[in-house]
Amino acid sequence: MKTGRDIYSAVKRQVRVAGGRAGLAGLRMPGLKARLRAMSCLVGSVCIATGADAWAQTATPTPAQHRHVTPGHVAAAKPKATVPAQPTGIVDRQEPEEIRVASSRQARDGGGGMMRLETAPHAVQTVGKQFIDMRSPTSTALDLVKNLPSLNVTTPDSSGMEGGQIQTRGLTDLDMGLMVDGAPAAAAKYMAEDIDSENLDSVEVTPGTAGTDLPVMSAAGGVMNEHSHTASHKFGGMTDFSYGTNNLSREFIRLESGDIGKTGIRSYFSFSNTHARSWMGSGINQRKHIDFGLQKDWANGSNARLFLSWNSEDFTIDSYADSTAFYDYKHTGTGYGRNSDPTSDNYWKNNNDHWNQIFLTAPIHVVLPAKFAFDLQPYFSFGQGWDASPGNGTPYVTASGTNANGPYWNVKQAQNTTSYFLENEARQVGVVAKVGYDIDKHNHLSFGYWYENNQTIQNYPGSNTMANGAAPSPNWAAYQSTAYGTTGVNAGYELHALFIQDTAKYFNDRLQIHAGFKFVMSDAWDKGWTSNPNTGSWVYGKNGTASGRMGANTTEPLPQLSISYTFNDHHQIYVNAEGDYREPSATDLGWLDPQYAKMLKNQYSIKEELGYRYHDKYVMFDLSLFNYNVTNRLMDTYIGANQYVPIEAGNQTMRGFDAMIASRPIHGFSPYASFEYLHATQDSNVTDPNTGTTYAAKGQQAIMAPRIMANFGLTYKYRGFFANAALHYTGPQSVALDNSERIPGYVTDTLSLGYHFKPFMYAKSPTFKLNFTNLTGSIVRTGAMGAIYHAGAQSNGGAGYPVFYGASNGRYADGNSFMVEPRFSMTGTISTSF
Repeated sequence: MKTGRDIYSAVKRQVRVAGGRAGLAGLRMPGLKARLRAMSCLVGSVCIATGADAWAQTATPTPAQHRHVTPGHVAAAKPKATVPAQPTGIVDRQEPEEIRVASSRQARDGGGGMMRLETAPHAVQTVGKQFIDMRSPTSTALDLVKNLPSLNVTTPDSSGMEGGQIQTRGLTDLDMGLMVDGAPAAAAKYMAEDIDSENLDSVEVTPGTAGTDLPVMSAAGGVMNEHSHTASHKFGGMTDFSYGTNNLSREFIRLESGDIGKTGIRSYFSFSNTHARSWMGSGINQRKHIDFGLQKDWANGSNARLFLSWNSEDFTIDSYADSTAFYDYKHTGTGYGRNSDPTSDNYWKNNNDHWNQIFLTAPIHVVLPAKFAFDLQPYFSFGQGWDASPGNGTPYVTASGTNANGPYWNVKQAQNTTSYFLENEARQVGVVAKVGYDIDKHNHLSFGYWYENNQTIQNYPGSNTMANGAAPSPNWAAYQSTAYGTTGVNAGYELHALFIQDTAKYFNDRLQIHAGFKFVMSDAWDKGWTSNPNTGSWVYGKNGTASGRMGANTTEPLPQLSISYTFNDHHQIYVNAEGDYREPSATDLGWLDPQYAKMLKNQYSIKEELGYRYHDKYVMFDLSLFNYNVTNRLMDTYIGANQYVPIEAGNQTMRGFDAMIASRPIHGFSPYASFEYLHATQDSNVTDPNTGTTYAAKGQQAIMAPRIMANFGLTYKYRGFFANAALHYTGPQSVALDNSERIPGYVTDTLSLGYHFKPFMYAKSPTFKLNFTNLTGSIVRTGAMGAIYHAGAQSNGGAGYPVFYGASNGRYADGNSFMVEPRFSMTGTISTSF
């Protein structure tokens, strides 16, 4: 590469040679003017970029020095200079040239946005905006990441209102940090509460790691981070309308303020409304949602963002099939969903969920003098609501006095009562403060503090069922059953953590070393209470007495080391090792009665990862080998009506690899494929604390850890037309800790078709698309609702709990309970920006 002075000299030489050949006519040689103009612009650009001293320095860049330039950045104008008079007869009639440097946000995408080029020294799996835009607006983050190699995602509905569950490398979403813009968000079962898909720019999963400075305490399974929409600099917005199977209708609109005067502030506001029927049985689900985003930028690189969402939902609590109900549905067509009989315990209006949620995060980045920077991220979420379920609970036995399946419950409401799980408060508030310092050109050091307070106040009141069979609000005094009072808990934790980390880069940034350490101190509690009879009070601390208490103060050291080396523009290797832990969440503790239960121990895991990446202008490839050792595994057992009980499930080991490959568009086609092999084993026997029975689980395949998962995807784009097809396979898996119950492998599929029309009047991007799921109409179980010790009737230590399916009588669950792939569905959407 020539220096700026060499280039300038070359320009002069070409002028002299041309003039010597034919006088002034030589300056009219074809192409010479264009070459001179281009070289002059290059000289100007080099001069500006390197400064006055750069004339004597080399301008040869190394691959590691290439920088990404954000869209909209324009090369600085050349300094003014005295322009010599042109010879007579030479007239330049061209317009002044502009040089614009930009990069597309899709430049890192492969497979139509199903994979992204990554450079971090650990596994990262990301879906991009172009893939998100092809999917149905009802898609949650879980729907969007179904084809990543390390995840097996199960969802109970096709309308996107009920979230779902994740299995990842032998762990579950309860072992993951689920985040929006780096702040802790709702559990996977309720991810639709956080953000609308139209406001998602990308969903990033780091299955083997969690950043030292992230506010996560449960990250053995990694982190899933949803990145929200960045407000536009221009006034406008976008809107869409969807209609589909199961009487689905959805409306969405987003308004962009654009830059507000000269304040540097821009914002957006969006609202959506969704309505759908349950795909199995009777029931109606409704959701209203608001997102609000605001951003302020300063010239020195400082910025502040705010994201706020509000969500209100009323949906029918699904009746999750056990093995008996599933086989009846698969072979006879007998449904297991809720019914429309107001006199039945399985009536859908007496099995419903009502919830309101607020989520807020406001990260601030401040550039300080002397190579310092300061980051502050406060976050807050608050929810209230209740789940209703049949409250009769009176078993009866057949005339013979015996029944192989245990006691049954009468399906008619002899007592006409409704039971509730009432959560007066689900609150999470926290803040991360971090100071960064550039020690030298190689090392960036940061250190900080994380504080979080998480609390749930919940109880289990009862009410008289309304005359029409529906559940009233548990706070409706006219229906409250207060004669016996009610029990409840106040559970949660207060957490303090200190962390320090350093990122070093050498050999033109080819070698990256990241080392970090976090020390967590936590105080957890679970306080039981009982309200007095006839008070009608369901609030903790009012008209009640204490009924037990337990707690624990714990500390956890969390080290991390990552190293990567980039050989050239195509090859990179990395290693990553870290410790992660999971303590019982406030919700986990809330399910335990402190009068009888014991405090659960923390789960701890040690993880190692070795990876390789390759990419060129056609293909990108990513391979990650991993090894996990988990002690004192925490899991949940499902006991019906959206309720769980946490258990300690012994130790576990997981080894395997993830592989991803995708191409950039070739004649409009962008293929994608991924594969995971997982060998996960249970390392200890487990004991059911309710019965004292010990089950021989050691050496068995770990629960909910399929050995093989594979994904295939293909995206095609031609002019305005676009299409994406995706296929997912999950191998057989154990659904009982002792491997006594299993489910076979299965295949799921999706298809997206659409067309972008030309702008018309105020419609800048009119688009129509169709989205299909379960095209083959497969009837398959996609995942267990939780862990069980052993197959057979789930009597819960003799206490038991009823399950109700369709119009049949209630009974004990037969083995585990499952999510079943929803039937074929189609959603049509029209949308446009304006």
